[in-house]
Amino acid sequence: MREGSLSAPTRQPIDWQNPDFLNAEKLDAEMRRQFDICHGCRRCFNLCDSFPRLFDLVDDQEDEVEGVDSTNFKSVVDACTLCDMCFLTKCPYVPPHEFNIDFPHLMLRYRAAEKASNGVPFFDKQLTETDRNGKLAGGVSGIANWASQRGNGFTRSILETVADVHRDVELPKFHGKTFQARAKENPSKVNTDAPAHGRKAVIYATCFANYNNPDIGTAALNVLGHNGVETEVVYPGCCGMPQLEQGDIARVAEKAKSTAAALRPYIDNGKDIIALVPSCALMMKFEWPLIVPNDENIKLLAQATFDISEYVMAIANNEGLADGLSPIGGNIALHLACHTRAQQMGPKGAEMLRAIPDAKVTVIERCSGHGGSWGVKKQNFDIATKFATQTVKKVADVKPTHLCSECPLAGKHIVQGMRALGEDTPAIEQSTHPIQVLAKAYGF
Repeated sequence: MREGSLSAPTRQPIDWQNPDFLNAEKLDAEMRRQFDICHGCRRCFNLCDSFPRLFDLVDDQEDEVEGVDSTNFKSVVDACTLCDMCFLTKCPYVPPHEFNIDFPHLMLRYRAAEKASNGVPFFDKQLTETDRNGKLAGGVSGIANWASQRGNGFTRSILETVADVHRDVELPKFHGKTFQARAKENPSKVNTDAPAHGRKAVIYATCFANYNNPDIGTAALNVLGHNGVETEVVYPGCCGMPQLEQGDIARVAEKAKSTAAALRPYIDNGKDIIALVPSCALMMKFEWPLIVPNDENIKLLAQATFDISEYVMAIANNEGLADGLSPIGGNIALHLACHTRAQQMGPKGAEMLRAIPDAKVTVIERCSGHGGSWGVKKQNFDIATKFATQTVKKVADVKPTHLCSECPLAGKHIVQGMRALGEDTPAIEQSTHPIQVLAKAYGF
């Protein structure tokens, strides 16, 4: 270990089953310890609203952190989206440094203690039941999409009043036919002449691609098939990121164990596991092993899991991509999502897009402000919009023909922000996943 934490950040297992984890006095003492160090450093002041709130609380007290009332810590916790950027990109005191600062997991511990004491508000919990909601809404997708449409003053005002979802936020759409169903009806053709022919993989559908945007999955199937990869689509259930945001660590642990057990036979048969959404890949590769550190299935899964962009670039760098890529014209702006960056794999989406002939790719490495289910809430939407402003302006400066983000919710939020900027912004109707752009370049 060196001063300033020049060594790579390392994370320690989350000791959530230790009775001290939820002990109010010990939690408060640990929050004050870490907050005092954050207050003295302040490198993270512009990452999110948690840090300005914390520093304002401290600056208002003569005794600094010790003078802050513990009840005021909740406002700091409520502003955290668990993006992990403070841990990975800003803080000089993360492990292995002796100060042992892990701000996101401290926020998680507070939420776990809050859940243990007060539970999760009813409608907050319902919003995060993504599998149930996807199945129910998918069965009546036309009605569900009409009701959730921005601008529907009747239904959105009810949703805002009842579930605290801001009436102006763009919400994901639902599809009547899931990605799993589409893949079963139309399996991809495997190109036996591709350099990577012989690879076998499982696509973990993710709840978002399965219920909200099956086109991401279809694009991945087509690209992988054209590159000789024999694939099948498997979806045991949601990765648990929505429950992690609410501090329900036990629920996440259950999901991790059941999903890892379901995917173990595929790994034993030599198949790679590919996740289509970065939050899910992050959970499988990093968070699950910290929550259930002694489960062999989870350890194996973490080693076998790839983000889709990461996997395509593994093909490109080892066997080489299959022929057939054609120019798509125009500029590409790629928003590098926080949970993509948190996987510590580099900008694989940008590398993948640059494989397209004549592609001009500009990477936007700033927060979208959305933060999963956090950004849709009435009390957070204005803050989310504020933090997206500089990102939106940087995208607008690129004047892109194509706007991409590996996080579908981040991309949707950026598009909404661009529309709000006015007439000088490019007419981007929607954001796409980079794999969709690559599929287009292949002619799919």
